[in-house]
Amino acid sequence: MISLGYPGIFLLMVLEGMLLPIPSEVVMAFGGYLAFSGGLGPVAGIPAYVILLVSGTLGNVVGAYLAYALGRYGGIPVILRYGRYILLDRKSIDRVHAWFLRYGPVSVFFTRLVPIFRTFISIPAGIAEMRLPLFLGLTFLGSLAWDSLLIYLGYQLGPNWNKVVSEFDQYTYVAIAAAVILVALWVFQKLRERKNQDLGTKREAK
Repeated sequence: MISLGYPGIFLLMVLEGMLLPIPSEVVMAFGGYLAFSGGLGPVAGIPAYVILLVSGTLGNVVGAYLAYALGRYGGIPVILRYGRYILLDRKSIDRVHAWFLRYGPVSVFFTRLVPIFRTFISIPAGIAEMRLPLFLGLTFLGSLAWDSLLIYLGYQLGPNWNKVVSEFDQYTYVAIAAAVILVALWVFQKLRERKNQDLGTKREAK
């Protein structure tokens, strides 16, 4: 980030949007500190924090679009081929698709405010064939809000910018715990459905 400046920040946020493990909490909070300390300077009279926000948010949007395209043009065939190993079948896909059609726009915006999971919503959006302008618009707004918060905190904390990371770690743990519980409940339901189907098949055979 120090050597490449704004293009480096843009690239890192593109990679984060593509689901690579590059935490925006580090990139944007440290960027806010660099803007505070003069490590990132103004360009053509535009303040550093404005260019930083634009670079990070546009990087998020580009990365999210690439993940969206992966889901839209390659998602379902891959899931149908390999999904049975993780208890996914056509019925499950149809259920997720119906859920996303109902709650998709809301989830695209709000998951942008949740560490880790903020990048994973792009693939389901692509699989559900969410309208691209709506997806990009909501992704932009959610990313703009998230990046603005991180830049502000990094800017205000100055040399102590890394406190942002430790504070958001707690937020991340809560999000992961909630996701684990939901996944566990879903797996339990799938196993129970499969058991009931096997019992029904055995009864019919008798």
